[in-house]
Amino acid sequence: MSDEISDEVRPDDSLVDDPQALSLAPVGISAFDERVYRALLSLPEATPAALAEQLGAPENRVDRAFTRLRSYGLVTRMAGRRRRYTAIDPEAAVEALVRDRSNELERVRSSVLALSSVFHAVRRRGGGGGTVEILNGPEELGRWFVRLQHQVHEEMLVLDRPPYALAATNPVEPVSLDYGVRWRAIYAPESLEMPGALQEVEQLAARGEKGRVLRGLPMKLAIADRRLALMPLDLDVEHAQAALIRESTLLQALLELFEVYWERAVPVGSAPPEEPGDGAEDHRLAQLMASGLTDNAIARQLGWSTRTMRRRTRRLFDELQAANRFQAGVQAARRGWL
Repeated sequence: MSDEISDEVRPDDSLVDDPQALSLAPVGISAFDERVYRALLSLPEATPAALAEQLGAPENRVDRAFTRLRSYGLVTRMAGRRRRYTAIDPEAAVEALVRDRSNELERVRSSVLALSSVFHAVRRRGGGGGTVEILNGPEELGRWFVRLQHQVHEEMLVLDRPPYALAATNPVEPVSLDYGVRWRAIYAPESLEMPGALQEVEQLAARGEKGRVLRGLPMKLAIADRRLALMPLDLDVEHAQAALIRESTLLQALLELFEVYWERAVPVGSAPPEEPGDGAEDHRLAQLMASGLTDNAIARQLGWSTRTMRRRTRRLFDELQAANRFQAGVQAARRGWL
């Protein structure tokens, strides 16, 4: 082994007389080089020969240490023909080394993230990326939801409920509908109580969306072409985590769950058939009540006052021979209003 290599790795060099002194090894200084530097700190200046004698080490080894320490910015050579060195104030010199090492580690971290992206991308293409991939943060969740909508070719299935990582309105869906994508959405009543939401659902229905409302919808979900699902794991948008689920028995179970919810949900968004008198409005009122919207929300959607809403509700209950919303929903469904 050469002297150069042994200078870097020799473990039996005593760093300093103080055994509790902090080592400079984390910033790339070898044990012997640190020993030379610490010895020079106690002297105004020194030649390689003088310091070698003090340390009991070969002069050429100390000379090489000075060269390395100079490259690290820990020592400087003084003017003159004789090779004399003096130490740089460690407060500034070592701080610079720490900063450089931190920058290097940050670059390593960036490289690892890039390499990890390649790793997962290759395994996804090869089918080895795993069934479930965890996404972290509202930004990543939002990006993937938009990406699913851009990539869908045939069918999108959505469970929609607040809170939202993105704006409640969806500018991508109308474009997909215009391209012929089949779109089925199940909304929570809370979604339709947001200002302008029901009007937007009606506009989407006119473009081809089939929408329904399900009271107590517990989750959010988007499935593109029955091949890829995006499912938030909780409703905390600020610290959102979501699962990206590829073709698997888990995805098949989510598809079946969607169909169960679809059967239980109430149609919404499509206008009732035109009828003389107040028939169309009664059908619309029954539909909105069955969806689980509050009285105030229904009144806002229909442009009625609260008093008008209550009066029309009592009249509807009388017509359907119902004592409450549930009975009214059952009777409306039997008449084909829903």
